[in-house]
Amino acid sequence: MKMTRNTMYFVGGALLMAAAAFGYWIYQDRQRSGIDISIGGRGITVQER
Repeated sequence: MKMTRNTMYFVGGALLMAAAAFGYWIYQDRQRSGIDISIGGRGITVQER
């Protein structure tokens, strides 16, 4: 099956976007680690993420 140049650009762009989305997801997942401190009506709560 012969692929045209436009099809190859589309597939390459789709793979690049998927890799960027996956990298962003990994980055966001790593940013969530740590602790969460809240001050409210029940006092101060500290939770580990």
